Amino acid sequence: METRLDQLNQPVQDQAHPACSLDASYVLTWDEIANLAAEPGKPAETLMNVVALIARRFGTDVCSAYLLEPDRANLVLAATIGLRPECVGKLRMAVNEGLVGLVAEQVRPVAVEHVRNHPRFKYFKEAGEDDYQSFLGVPLIDRGVLQGVLVVQTLESRVFPETEIRLLTEAATRVAPVVSEARMLDRFIAPAQERLWALARNLWWSWDYDSASLFRDLDPLRWSQLNHSPVSLLNEYPLPKLEARAAELVLHSRINYAYRRLREYEETERTWGARHAGVLRPRPVAYFSAEFGVHESFPVYSGGLGVLAGDHIKSASDLGIPLVGVGLFYGQGYFRQRLDRDGWQREEYLETDINQLPMETAIGKNGRPVEVQVDTRHGPIFAKVWRVKVGRCDLFLLDSDVEGNTPEDREMTSRLYGGDGRVRVHQELLLGVGGLRALKALGITPGVLHLNEGHSGFAVLEAIRQRMDEEGISFEMAVPRVAREVVFTTHTPVPAGHDRFDADLIEEHLGPLREALGLSRERFMALGRENPDSDERFCMTVLGLKLSRRANAVSSLHGEVSRAMWTGLFPGKLEDAVPIGHITNGVHVPTWLAPQMFRLYDRHLGTGWQLRSSEAKIWEGIDNVDDGELWETHFNLKSRMIEFVRRRAVKQAARRDEPRAVLQQLERVLSPDALTIGFARRFATYKRANLFLSDIEKIATMVNDAKRPVQFVFAGKAHPLDEPGKRVLQQIAQLMRDPQFADKFVFVEDYDINVGRHFVQGVDVWLNNPRRPLEASGTSGQKVVLNGGLNLSVLDGWWAEAYDGLNGFAIGNGRTHSEMDVHDTRDGEDLMRVLREEVIPLYYQRDRDGLPRGWIQRMKRTIRTLGWRFNADRMVMDYTLQCYVPAAGGTSSDSRLRL
Repeated sequence: METRLDQLNQPVQDQAHPACSLDASYVLTWDEIANLAAEPGKPAETLMNVVALIARRFGTDVCSAYLLEPDRANLVLAATIGLRPECVGKLRMAVNEGLVGLVAEQVRPVAVEHVRNHPRFKYFKEAGEDDYQSFLGVPLIDRGVLQGVLVVQTLESRVFPETEIRLLTEAATRVAPVVSEARMLDRFIAPAQERLWALARNLWWSWDYDSASLFRDLDPLRWSQLNHSPVSLLNEYPLPKLEARAAELVLHSRINYAYRRLREYEETERTWGARHAGVLRPRPVAYFSAEFGVHESFPVYSGGLGVLAGDHIKSASDLGIPLVGVGLFYGQGYFRQRLDRDGWQREEYLETDINQLPMETAIGKNGRPVEVQVDTRHGPIFAKVWRVKVGRCDLFLLDSDVEGNTPEDREMTSRLYGGDGRVRVHQELLLGVGGLRALKALGITPGVLHLNEGHSGFAVLEAIRQRMDEEGISFEMAVPRVAREVVFTTHTPVPAGHDRFDADLIEEHLGPLREALGLSRERFMALGRENPDSDERFCMTVLGLKLSRRANAVSSLHGEVSRAMWTGLFPGKLEDAVPIGHITNGVHVPTWLAPQMFRLYDRHLGTGWQLRSSEAKIWEGIDNVDDGELWETHFNLKSRMIEFVRRRAVKQAARRDEPRAVLQQLERVLSPDALTIGFARRFATYKRANLFLSDIEKIATMVNDAKRPVQFVFAGKAHPLDEPGKRVLQQIAQLMRDPQFADKFVFVEDYDINVGRHFVQGVDVWLNNPRRPLEASGTSGQKVVLNGGLNLSVLDGWWAEAYDGLNGFAIGNGRTHSEMDVHDTRDGEDLMRVLREEVIPLYYQRDRDGLPRGWIQRMKRTIRTLGWRFNADRMVMDYTLQCYVPAAGGTSSDSRLRL
């Protein structure tokens, strides 16, 4: 039967079917959808055929299809039977407007008998819908992504029964691929705009310089002002303006090239993961983390832990490791830092506009938005789930700001690391239990649970509960079956980094889950206690260590520290036999490597070197780089960083209404010719940001030496409740007002990924002086390595296994002292000695060409010996081969000694 538009466009009244007669036979078939396509590549005509057929089948006066525009914040009328035809392609509305917008906003059907009585009704005069009374709209979803809204309307008021709503929803499912094609190919959406939006909505652009440069070149000033957010930038560019700008800059070929590369990246099957981790394809790794630092424009991170998680998921994407991230969406993120005139940190929390973020509502296997429920003693907690594309990987973020929650619960995920223990246990319950339930609703059955720190430890308890239900087994039987699939990564040795909760708080929030597991209160609490028979608080790290078969620290030294810390959990075992290994952290090379250094490596390390950056031999080519070329590249990056620091310093001083003379002085602060030392990290007291001030007179002499000057750039945040950390920060910040340091010292406010990127790409020396052995790993210094900077660090964390005597500088000899004051004094003295006797002389020792040959040789050595070891590809490969594949049962052999 031929079903073309001219045959279908008959008076609807003659074709009407009473609602009660509708059944499955009236749902559109795949053959009918295929027949509706008049000609391939003409989705607009097909869409008109579709709405005409649906109007006939459902006996309605109107049927319309609205498509999401590329900004995914607006809808455009794409096809209609019943409304004015001239409105097609012109009638637009935001997703927060009208009943059509309500369907898109909530991603669920909306049925209304009398539209004018509904609070979301909005009258669009130009559409000619004056006389229509009833409304039924359903979302159009293709491959889990919202594409638009399908609407039917009638002249008479009409109650749409559940059967009719269901059948229209099924019809929408059938036609959604046609709608998706229309959005990609039809006249309503320009290819350049659509492709830019496709790039913007996958965070792959954030580590692909060519793609990021497209957005920057559209409007460099706004790009900077909008914190490098492509979504925010494109939201400001209507189609005519975008087309004009793209034509002016001749961007179309670059846009098409970047778009093709993204498609090729997403679709290729030839990856390291495909060769080495095939067992994970049907049952991927679920990587849980309280924060993910992927890019500065996506503010759901605070510092090192989040940036590590972001680098982990990006390298998993590059390698093709089947992995999904699970975290929380923080509506206010971490705080914005502002310093007053006294240098005291002030915190500011700002609401994040979700329309400016590259995320979408996650659609479950039932075709509906995922919503999870977690029961507590004070009632259920609900959360919606956002989906974020990170290259080949998905990141799912749970958000408690939904209807049905109490005001307290709606605010629960508003701030990262905010609130008291009650808020924290709320968040961790939602992250762990809610996160695993979200994966189940999405149809994802993980083969491995990787817990990045103890925050998500409750996920293991939920996994045990699910296994008990699925297999009809006891808690005792389920525990080992789940534990063998759990990988637990422990981080800081500092006590404050290990969350502990009172028994009453645990019972209030975990009581229903405890009962589902069939455990008594004491037995449940024992899961989080080092000594099960004690009255200790419930420790999330203890829970993670007890319920995982594979546990690791994040550096070799940290492995030793962790085994000593947790020996009590493994009675009868010697310290060296405690089952906690280590996988040293690494950083994602494309994210942190400056484009200028990337081009230099392209010339000397060989084509495609970045795909093999974890191989030591790849980096040997650095020795062939001309000394002058390497030094000039570094000097340009340093000058760029200094310009960035000056701009930020002037801006923050202007906000404090500093005198004009101060602003003029900051416009000239720092010199590219001076040895520049950088320090940027969290201002916890054990990181000893003020260690170099142990001898203030010697520092003053160094920075004011006309022949061999030294200058410092600092950045970092103290936790809002950490008063000692704030005082250290204030001490550092006040040096900017000290005449001895005014031109040689700058503190940059609001440390984030953007500030960190500029620092690690431009400094000569990276200073790191924590109180050994409290630095678990630290990764900021690894980012400096990639860009040719040298580390000056205490032999702690990753540097303890990296330093070879010629690839940087060491503070101390790795020995500690039982008295903290003695320890700090000794390290402070050694820091000054190394600066005075090693760092400064080597930097200023120049040949007749003005090149510091000895320094450059040390730069090359640090790149050659450390670039391959301390990058995230090597780290994720180690996790895959040592943890993920064995946990998923994918090893081909396993020989064990019989004791």
